[in-house]
Amino acid sequence: MKKHYFLIFAILMAMVVSCSKVPAGHVGVKVYLLGTDKGVDSEELGLGRYWIGINEELYLFPTFKQNYVWTATPTEGSLNDESITFQTKEGLSVNADVGITYCIDATKVNYIFQKYRRGVEEITDTFLRNYVRDAFNMVASEIPVEDVYGTGKKKLLEKVNDKVAGDLKEEGILIERIYAIGDFRLPTKVVESLNKKIEAIQRAEQREYELREAEAEAKKKIAIARAEAEEIRLKTLSLTTLLVKYEAIKKWDGKMPTATGGALPFIDIGSISK
Repeated sequence: MKKHYFLIFAILMAMVVSCSKVPAGHVGVKVYLLGTDKGVDSEELGLGRYWIGINEELYLFPTFKQNYVWTATPTEGSLNDESITFQTKEGLSVNADVGITYCIDATKVNYIFQKYRRGVEEITDTFLRNYVRDAFNMVASEIPVEDVYGTGKKKLLEKVNDKVAGDLKEEGILIERIYAIGDFRLPTKVVESLNKKIEAIQRAEQREYELREAEAEAKKKIAIARAEAEEIRLKTLSLTTLLVKYEAIKKWDGKMPTATGGALPFIDIGSISK
């Protein structure tokens, strides 16, 4: 009979007490659900197995790198549309699929739980997503839509990343990277207008390039013509000098002058023969 009672007691105890495990790479927070401090009083647990009673609940916080995506696609992240919408300087709405890589500071797990009263998944889905969305709105509100659509996209992401990482570091949430998945989604008419503007700029740049090429080619031809003219001038000068010497030789009678008062003319006959 005693054995029967003991078995019943063991079953009842198993119903109210369970053995839970805090695996490697995690920190556990055991929360007490009863008493005057229910939900407030908590205990941080390291690697190991622990008995969790009926009035207790265990939350696990991974301290290794986490990656999560907020997208409009039901096959990624959540079944719901979790994509982020923000507004540019002109007030135009931009929709984006955004990813985040982060980890939890192991020394601040209990602080994080006490502040948000949620597990890591709920914190990511609600608080962290809202914080990233607000950062996008704050940064993008100073950027024109054409920059967001074009080369300014990288700068936008860098500023959002820096703001979120800086603000949440003290909270114990360490942001490694916030990134966009694919292209930003803008209203169709805005995209068409931006594409036309980009095409016009590209055509203008092409015409400017062609003009510079034509100018360079013209300068090249002028330089060649000047070089050829200089070569002709030098050849002409050389021939003129030789011709003068030749004429002087033809007029010379072969006699040296008898007067010695002045300098004697010198004629290089060797240069003529060459």
